[in-house]
Amino acid sequence: MADDLSHGRFLLLVVIMVHIGVALSNPRTNVVAVYCTKSRAHNMTTYLANFVQATRALTAQLTTTGFGLAAAGTTDDKFYTLSQCMGDLSMQDCATCFAQLKAIQSGCFPSTGGRVYLDGCFLRSENYSFFSEAVSNIDMKVCGSTTRDGYEAVARGLVSNLVEWAPGNGGYGRASSTGEGGDRVYGLANCWRILDEESCSACLKKAAAAVFSCLPTTEGRAMNAGCFLRYSDQNFLNEGHDMPIEINNMGEMVQSFGTLAAGIFVLAVAIIVGVILAKSIQERRTAIKNTGMQHDEMDASLFKRSLNFKYSTLQKATGSFRESNKLGQGGFGEVYKGTLLDGREIAVKRLFMNPKNRGSDIYNEMNVISRAQHKNLVRFLGCCLSGTDSLLVYEYLPNKSLDRFLFDSIRKKEIDWKKRLEIIVGTAEGLKYLHTECEVRIIHRDIKASNILLDVRLRPKIADFGLARFFSGDKTHISTAIAGTLGYMAPEYVAHGQLTEKADVYSFGVLVLEIISGKQNNRSVDTLVPTSWKLFMSDAIMRIVDPSMSIMDLAEVTRVIHIGLLCTQESPSLRPCMAEVVDYLSKQTVQLPSPTKPPFMDELGAGSCSTSESPEVPLKLSVSYSQSYNDLEPR
Repeated sequence: MADDLSHGRFLLLVVIMVHIGVALSNPRTNVVAVYCTKSRAHNMTTYLANFVQATRALTAQLTTTGFGLAAAGTTDDKFYTLSQCMGDLSMQDCATCFAQLKAIQSGCFPSTGGRVYLDGCFLRSENYSFFSEAVSNIDMKVCGSTTRDGYEAVARGLVSNLVEWAPGNGGYGRASSTGEGGDRVYGLANCWRILDEESCSACLKKAAAAVFSCLPTTEGRAMNAGCFLRYSDQNFLNEGHDMPIEINNMGEMVQSFGTLAAGIFVLAVAIIVGVILAKSIQERRTAIKNTGMQHDEMDASLFKRSLNFKYSTLQKATGSFRESNKLGQGGFGEVYKGTLLDGREIAVKRLFMNPKNRGSDIYNEMNVISRAQHKNLVRFLGCCLSGTDSLLVYEYLPNKSLDRFLFDSIRKKEIDWKKRLEIIVGTAEGLKYLHTECEVRIIHRDIKASNILLDVRLRPKIADFGLARFFSGDKTHISTAIAGTLGYMAPEYVAHGQLTEKADVYSFGVLVLEIISGKQNNRSVDTLVPTSWKLFMSDAIMRIVDPSMSIMDLAEVTRVIHIGLLCTQESPSLRPCMAEVVDYLSKQTVQLPSPTKPPFMDELGAGSCSTSESPEVPLKLSVSYSQSYNDLEPR
């Protein structure tokens, strides 16, 4: 009894300490700036393969040291990449920040590289070795939008001290200072570890000149090739991961005892959590062994169901994967059109993965799609895992994906309101089937316009099940690594990794608003969902509707917008399930509740004043962050 009580107290202490530690940490994943290079890869297949290889090497380094650099390839499409987390991030927060970096940078394809600056981390990739660069002609700055009298002097003093001190401190420093009028400013200076002290100093001096031009605004950031510098009136710094500096009114730097205590506290938490992780590692090894057994079972299952294709058959069908037969490609694979000997047209997905090292994503997609059969799901015909590539075979849909119509100023006119409503209803019915009518409950996790394929009559079929997950009926949610597409992911899933069917409902709601407006959510400065909610609540319905579309029944359009907003409510419990959505769409007499505020309403319109020293920097506003990412690995 005493042992049980002691064990219970120990676990309670661990839980309390871990929760406090989490509360003190912040991975700072908000996007500051994105820049994609103008050059294009000579051979995208080779370049993407190099991208995957280098990024995996980078991940292994960054998640253990907070810094990494890698290169892959030997041709003109060689890939160089470097990433680093800010010095006050924990390794856990660093991994979270880096996962966001990779997802965003993937949106630069088919460019040969680019830069992504988050407040907590940085990633750069190029087709040349840039590792020794400290400054460049595309260095950037971002200024705040509010000003404060008397703030300039204390901010200027803090930044000057950081720039002088950080190069001799391993290229890193953070500090806070309070002016005579009580104005408090926080600052951080971070050079990439590969730079020497002289280069770091040169980089930070240029960065300081940039942020000084932001004054007297209360926020300034400079993003150079070799460093990051920020000041703010908000305390954005993490406690306990390094030794902070307090700058007093005399400009002298003194150590903060409070943060020293916090550092000792976090060390104690790390020791306790380490004991727990040891057990987790053993469980993980067992899980890996079980996964291998599942893959063997999958191979046997595919043979039994006659879903195997010979490699030679698919090679001949696609003309040896001729470039002219390519339908599209992304970070995970390429899709080719093929014609079998019997005349059937097929779509062949060739995955960037060696068959000897094929991963769970391949088996997951085959396992999910082979179990799910519905008129609004793309039909899986089989696969080939025995050749030099891993190949998945699907029915061929001549009109390709919805986004090719919806976001094209000419082709969008081919889908009138009647056709768009049919696409919305068909997609809803497909999701309802996955969630409630399939032999196993399935959450898709990546509903978006590019994953809705259209047949010859423009009927919708949900595609790309690489991220889908089975969902047991006796569970309230699945805790999983975040995967999906930025702009479509539900807020509770992004924040906590807790996955339910309501994550698909949220993505569907975003898709509905895109179909009606003809606008892509993640390309808008003011995001589509909160803007649509504001216009809906103001009865400005026609300002939501795509102007290229003629509307005969405004009440019907208004109702569908209403349904889209119900699906994108911030609270998952308030979102309807897909069965209810289908009822709402098919039964006009069903009364709809009023939609509550969607996520990010507080941020809408807050904005910031962004300026740049380079005319190329505005490119960062046009980058689409729509590349899928999966479990911290490139797709």
